[in-house]
Amino acid sequence: MATPSESSDACRCCPQLHQAVELIGRRWSGAIIEVLRQDGPLRFSALVQAIPGLSDRLCSERMKELEARGVVQRTVHAGPPVRVEYALTPMGRELGPALAELQSWAQRWLEAPDEAASAGAATGRARSSD
Repeated sequence: MATPSESSDACRCCPQLHQAVELIGRRWSGAIIEVLRQDGPLRFSALVQAIPGLSDRLCSERMKELEARGVVQRTVHAGPPVRVEYALTPMGRELGPALAELQSWAQRWLEAPDEAASAGAATGRARSSD
């Protein structure tokens, strides 16, 4: 039987991979990055409108996190009126192929939420809205 120290030595999880998954896997982060990748620089309100279900509060939190990690750049344009835009940095743009691969994998292996709901309703297993 392995001791705790032997078990941790056997862990082959790359710390950078774990950080990347934690960053992109946060709720709405992947969607924000994908919208900025497709649409280019956007104002805050346009970004929120482009992602159904994303609240202003959560968008603000994620943008601060992504900016702090160097994935997103916030640019203030002098006014009047003052305008703030968000865009991907070179680091953020380099996520494009990884997100495209993840999307391809998800389309092959995961059901879309509306398909899952339809399947559940058809079999009588639809969840009630708790």
